[in-house]
Amino acid sequence: MFEKIFGPAAHGQSALRELVAGATTFLTMAYIMFVNPKILALAGIDEGAAFVATCLVTALTTALMGFYAKLPVALAPGMGINAYFTFTVVPAFHGDWRLALGCVFLSGILFVAISVTPAREWLINALPKSMKLAIAAGIGFFLALIGLTQSGIVVASPDTILQAGNLADPKVWIAAVAFVAIFALSARGVAGSVLIGIVGATVAAVVLGMQPVHGVVSLPPSLAPTFLAMHFTGAGAGAIATCVFVFLLVEMLDTSGTLTAVAQQGGLFDARGKLVNARKALTTDALGTIIGASLGSSPVTAYIESTAGIQAGAKTGLAAVAVASLFLLSLFFAPLAGAVPMYATAPALVFVAALMAKSLKEIDWDDMTEAAPAFLTALAIPFTYSIATGIGIGFIAHTAIKLVSGRWREMSAAVTVIAALFIAKIIVG
Repeated sequence: MFEKIFGPAAHGQSALRELVAGATTFLTMAYIMFVNPKILALAGIDEGAAFVATCLVTALTTALMGFYAKLPVALAPGMGINAYFTFTVVPAFHGDWRLALGCVFLSGILFVAISVTPAREWLINALPKSMKLAIAAGIGFFLALIGLTQSGIVVASPDTILQAGNLADPKVWIAAVAFVAIFALSARGVAGSVLIGIVGATVAAVVLGMQPVHGVVSLPPSLAPTFLAMHFTGAGAGAIATCVFVFLLVEMLDTSGTLTAVAQQGGLFDARGKLVNARKALTTDALGTIIGASLGSSPVTAYIESTAGIQAGAKTGLAAVAVASLFLLSLFFAPLAGAVPMYATAPALVFVAALMAKSLKEIDWDDMTEAAPAFLTALAIPFTYSIATGIGIGFIAHTAIKLVSGRWREMSAAVTVIAALFIAKIIVG
């Protein structure tokens, strides 16, 4: 059956090796089932329902990628964009997370429409490379700030904006040890380093009596609090349009970049040098965002952790189906997910942030018309605590610097239009 559907033998593979490779990918990204519900819970979403939504949308979308696009790529709610959902969009809507889910749903609809047309390639190619790299790094810094705050290492200060927390707090020490473990294990090439760090920190908290455990296995929590809970009214059209646009832009940048990286790692290019079944893969990702919003989750994206499975031998969609099956099985371990404290997942945020921040090295720092707006974007996203505001500031700076420096011919039409829209939004308020 596996051979008939996925054809592993045609790729010089065995079904068993594909399944093992899929399990490897699962181990490297399983942390999302612990981290995403914690972040969404801060937006007011029921944590149990968020856990079920995270596992379900990951399983359904990844299975679709395996059966439809036939690629060994796993998808799940994206890190960074979930923080934007919780810490920017929901507060902007005065705590209305249902409207935020509505924006996610609308961005998914637009993503599907763009993915089946050449419009996606035009928009992605129209954005300067420096700005795409800066957005990725800025989201990484945003995640790092959240992670350092959740671990207690950094706290708010009325005098200096930020300051060190109580570094003698046992929670800080547990988070610090987990942080070192995750990075050290990753450096040694250990699969599932992030998951190991989270589980280790949780075990330490339980042993020290700092965190209760209410069981190991149970039926999944109810999805009723979030299932089809989205709506589309309650805020101005401009605010909704901004959120939808940022969701769409980040989804496209994240997915395109990840799929390219995974394809390079696994040699998944056709004779023309393009990703095999690229349009199907992008459509799957976009459908995943729609499914996620319907279930009660932030936007879905392809996961770079899929490269771990590729290194283990994954070449077909069978590996993706294996990942999906394991996430479905994880639904029955909700009590364990509920036992994970916030400070145990905080190091995972910093780890992902470090991976995203490395994109800065590819910026042309000798060209200040490219470097300065990119630098400003990367800093504005965490310092304004808003991905949308950071992108807007960066695009305005890019347009203004190119124009004033006399290099207006290098101005991107897409960036200029987006910058003008952000300026209009600032003026209108």
